[in-house]
Amino acid sequence: MTGGRVRILVVDDHTVMRAGVVALLASETSIDIVGEADDGRAALELVERHEPDVALVDLRMPVLDGVATTAEIVGRFPRTRVLILTTYDTDADIERGVEAGAIGYLLKDTTREQLVDAIHSAARGETVLAPRVAERLVARMRQPAQVPLTAREADVLRAVADGLTNAEIGRRLVIAEATVKTHLLRLFAKLDVNDRTRAVVVAMEKGLL
Repeated sequence: MTGGRVRILVVDDHTVMRAGVVALLASETSIDIVGEADDGRAALELVERHEPDVALVDLRMPVLDGVATTAEIVGRFPRTRVLILTTYDTDADIERGVEAGAIGYLLKDTTREQLVDAIHSAARGETVLAPRVAERLVARMRQPAQVPLTAREADVLRAVADGLTNAEIGRRLVIAEATVKTHLLRLFAKLDVNDRTRAVVVAMEKGLL
């Protein structure tokens, strides 16, 4: 920051949207807009040239998308914080952005005041999340951990769901019946169940079938 002013770069491939963000922040005396870019590759060049405090980055862009751009900036220019500003709020998009190293994730329905506050917070190294994004992340964290199954265990589980006996499963998978029983015991332990029917029900609840 220079004299308390936060230097930012605005990165968005939609010209009207980018111009709108710039216009929204132009009168803010605590923020200096040092550059604009319409794709990730151009953004990296400007980050290298201007070393902004914060880069406002859209998620979906040509040449180099927002996730790849974020990862590049975080890896090569650690002084610059990346604040994703996008319309996309799916779990997958949020996770990809956060995992790439973005310090914040905002949606484009953010108000001017919220955006200004978020930029200053990001410049200070503070995590910034839109309320809807925070809710999704918390809900995601509260979900039961996915049960890791081996490929063979998954084959046995699908065969059980098809109603096959141990002997029939053995013939389908070309393995011994004793081996089928071993896989079933491991499945029961992983799914915390005691019988085949419950194993299928729990597997379906967890999205394993």
